[in-house]
Amino acid sequence: MTCPEYEPGPPLPPEPSEPPRHPAPSDPLAVALGNATLLGLGYLLLRRRRLTAIAVIGTVVLVDLTAKTADTWYEILLLLWWAAGIAHGWLLARRRPERVVRRGQRAGTLTLTLAVVLTASLLRIDAYGIENRVTVAREGGDCEAAVAAQGEVGWGHRLAGAPVVEPGDAVVEACRRLEGAAATLARAARRGSTEDLGRGFGTLAGVLNEPGNERTVRTALDTFLEGLPTDDSCDTAALTAWLRDRGPSHDVLDRSAGTAARTEPAALVGCGDHLMTEDAWRQARTHYQRLLDTYPDDARTGEARDGVREATLAIELDHVRGLVEDSYDASSGYCSKPAKYGGAPAYRKGSGRALFLGDTEYTDRLPGSWRTGDPAKAALVVCADEAENGAAVQTCPYENKKSAYLPHQVTFYKVKIPLKIYELRTGKRLDPRSVQIGGGSCPSVLRYTSYGTYDLGPGDQFVSTSKSGVRDAFRPAVGR
Repeated sequence: MTCPEYEPGPPLPPEPSEPPRHPAPSDPLAVALGNATLLGLGYLLLRRRRLTAIAVIGTVVLVDLTAKTADTWYEILLLLWWAAGIAHGWLLARRRPERVVRRGQRAGTLTLTLAVVLTASLLRIDAYGIENRVTVAREGGDCEAAVAAQGEVGWGHRLAGAPVVEPGDAVVEACRRLEGAAATLARAARRGSTEDLGRGFGTLAGVLNEPGNERTVRTALDTFLEGLPTDDSCDTAALTAWLRDRGPSHDVLDRSAGTAARTEPAALVGCGDHLMTEDAWRQARTHYQRLLDTYPDDARTGEARDGVREATLAIELDHVRGLVEDSYDASSGYCSKPAKYGGAPAYRKGSGRALFLGDTEYTDRLPGSWRTGDPAKAALVVCADEAENGAAVQTCPYENKKSAYLPHQVTFYKVKIPLKIYELRTGKRLDPRSVQIGGGSCPSVLRYTSYGTYDLGPGDQFVSTSKSGVRDAFRPAVGR
């Protein structure tokens, strides 16, 4: 058996292959305009999603840094980024083998680009307008208007013009500090607190050290100065003394010195008068004297001199009263430390009263018109010591019929009163240093008390005195 022979048929036609893939035709202008939106739309038209994402991320980062830092360099980088995206998109589109004009894409991207550019431009122009109003308000010293103008700044202004609006933030911060200083100064005026005054001026000085704040600082300072004098003259005196002693700083804060010079004299006199009513005589005298020392040519110096005199007299009288209260004998209180009272009546013979201290056994028998218990009415202060033997008057024998002892010889003496006499107006001691009171002697009967078994007799005796005798003895001593 033989196999049939195989004859080859005609050759099969080749299988068709896929046509080569070519990039789609592109419009370079549309791509460039798409990237000009800063959103990578040109890359999206080229179907380069990765580049689109990079473009968007880069734009977001640069815009965020510009808004947060307000650094001009970041704005420059953002501008370069914008130009680089346009150029890169144009070049990528130009490299495509086929290019076409896509009017729809051009119109769309141009519209978006114009919207972005126009919006950014308008926001930046508005930012310049806002900051101009802030600057004008600050230069006019109107912090309230400056803060209100800066309050118009929105997030769009910061995205489109952060370096433009950023100085306004510093103005607002300075104004807030000045607002705090104004509140502190107002509290100082209400309380008369020099501590608050110092803190307020410290804040003003700190803001003044920053350029451009002179007008606003001046406004805050003037508001405080216009409140002087306050209703309380002592508070005003304390505040103006601090302002006067602050010393020159050769800036706008020196305006306070003029206000202090204008208001302090009246405050010193007013405070002195008030302190006199409160019996704070030393403090009152200090205020009167400060006016005389600081403002010797002021019209109120006469009042101040009278005030110093009255306060001094009140201090002297208060001191004398204290010494009198501490006097319990002729060696204590006023009698040991005499002091003057310039307001005391002048010592003249035949007039004036005396303040009697010490042992008053005999001085209490003087006429009431000679004596006074008020130091303010006394011309003399008489310190009387305990009585002692004066000149011998007579010696007489006495017998005690109940005793076997011999008669006793009894000597009668005048009553001698050691004295310290002071002229109250000057505090100087006057003569005499003692007085002797005369009287009757050698009575027919002399009564005495004996003790034990030995009768030693009555001993030496004072003469018997009378009111007239006491008066006659003291008359030359007290100038009567």
